[in-house]
Amino acid sequence: MAMLVWILLGVAALVLLWLVAIYNRLVRLRALVREGWSGITVQLRRRADLVPNLVSTVQGYATHERELIEKVTAHRADAVQAKGVGATAQADAAMSGMLGRLVAVAEAYPDLKADANFRQLQEELASIEEELAGARRYYNATVRDLNTRGQSFPDTLVAGPFGFGLEEPYSDDVATLQVAPKVSFPAATS
Repeated sequence: MAMLVWILLGVAALVLLWLVAIYNRLVRLRALVREGWSGITVQLRRRADLVPNLVSTVQGYATHERELIEKVTAHRADAVQAKGVGATAQADAAMSGMLGRLVAVAEAYPDLKADANFRQLQEELASIEEELAGARRYYNATVRDLNTRGQSFPDTLVAGPFGFGLEEPYSDDVATLQVAPKVSFPAATS
């Protein structure tokens, strides 16, 4: 009889350790998702901080592009201030499109293209965009791992009761990311 009690206690201890291991794995994955999200917001802030310098440089040369410059200025912090993954992705997509058009303006202004400050800002923007793309990939990979674990047996037995829900991936199926931005320049007057 005493042997049966010890066996049952041993099995119960093993099950408890197994549940703790699952819980800890889910906690680690959730922390990685949060870290990934933080990486995205850091890059969005860096880009938002760069925009005023880029805008003021372009503004000095491209006086005909006032509407675009005003749009970029007005929406520069939208992605940083957006709440949630979907809203942030949408604001990010809109800003990416506007920045693409703003940088394309340089093609119509040779003096702007030759400006060292503009070239440096353009290189910084390209660097930030690359890091932002990497941060998005990292975030989506961690979300995929957490969501897969949380929906897989036996982890789902722990995930549900302890509040590990599905995380939203950073989706770039936003329409503005799927279509190349239209760029038009005023006709040159001779």
